[in-house]
Amino acid sequence: MSVQDLPNPVHGAAEAAAPFKPRSDLVRTLLERGHVYQATDLEGLDEAALKGPISAYIGFDATAPSLHVGSLVQIMTLRRLQQTGHRPIVLMGGGTTKVGDPSDKATQRPMLSDAEIATNLAGIRRAFAPFLAFGEGRTDAVMVNNAEWLEKLGYIEFLRDYGVHFTINKMLGLEFVRSRIENELPLTFLEFNYMLMQAADFLELNRRYDCTLQFGGSEQWGNIVNGIDLIRRVEARAAFGVTAPLVTTASGVKMGKTVDGAVWLNAEMRSPYDYWQFWRNTEDADVGRFLRLFTDLPLSEIARLEALHGAEINEAKKVLAGEATTMLHGREAAETAAAAARAAFEEGRLSRDLPTVEAPAAEIATMSYADLMIAAGFATSKGDARRQIAGGAFRIDGAKVTDAAAPVSLAGSEAELRKGNARKRLVVT
Repeated sequence: MSVQDLPNPVHGAAEAAAPFKPRSDLVRTLLERGHVYQATDLEGLDEAALKGPISAYIGFDATAPSLHVGSLVQIMTLRRLQQTGHRPIVLMGGGTTKVGDPSDKATQRPMLSDAEIATNLAGIRRAFAPFLAFGEGRTDAVMVNNAEWLEKLGYIEFLRDYGVHFTINKMLGLEFVRSRIENELPLTFLEFNYMLMQAADFLELNRRYDCTLQFGGSEQWGNIVNGIDLIRRVEARAAFGVTAPLVTTASGVKMGKTVDGAVWLNAEMRSPYDYWQFWRNTEDADVGRFLRLFTDLPLSEIARLEALHGAEINEAKKVLAGEATTMLHGREAAETAAAAARAAFEEGRLSRDLPTVEAPAAEIATMSYADLMIAAGFATSKGDARRQIAGGAFRIDGAKVTDAAAPVSLAGSEAELRKGNARKRLVVT
């Protein structure tokens, strides 16, 4: 199997990253937009994409009630696939979540109950509707759950049908397995089987939907190659794999990881205003890269925006925030968020469009500052609020909050609650 390791094209010219000139819209778009880090056979995929619609999938395990921005590069990869005339398959990991993907973890993931998995599945399904068109057409997106076939497999059947095609030698050579062993960290037999289950997913989707391409994050390379090899052995068919780069900010922080925690996609876990602010606060060096990955703006317009310097780069950041928020939450929500930010940060006035904590004055008076931070979504518990207040994280109407246990005292019926320099809430009594 030929393997191509590509330098991340968003850090340089896409043409320099590709050893050939792609003819298909799919491969060209993926390279130009920065979605390709590693590929098994780009030339073969390019040829296949020219012959007609292909089906490709990405799996999403149900480890939380919402996906976060760290998953957005994968969702956008499926969007690029559909935009260039091919069919995306969104694979919900109702079965694999019960095992837990060990590929990017040093310890075993927490075991979730069936009820928790069902709740999480219901939450993360909602993230895809703004990005993909679902339906019955040849290029309409399909959503399936691997519990449908994995939970029907008996243990002996699983070993005979899938285990026979994998050698322990090869499995021990995978990077995450080797890392656990070399660092004397436990790797359970349950986790060890995850790679077989993911390969079984690819084979099943190949049989059901003629799926010949799997996308994934860079940590999924070994699992993807295993699935391709299984399809070749069992079905004698060619399949392809493409991984996206791990997206980190210019300062080296993993995409979506902030001091506030994960940047969730579901609005009830991260408001459209806070989502807009996340993108507005992008580092200067990341603006062009994020515009390519996370918006549909033409590349020529992106080139113009990323060439801005000094204070002008802030206008490019506002465009990024507006486009990204529009894609997820709609144009009206994006414009409302932009107006609220403009009022709060540029005009120095309170805006009713800010996310609001609203309660009768009598109720506010019974709350401590720790309670208020929790109600505002700035803290997850009183302990978390105390730690952040001790670190000087919060201000009300410009005055620093210093005592988490003190009762809330407001000068009027409205107040501005701020966390750090970027996140604001309007407190209304």
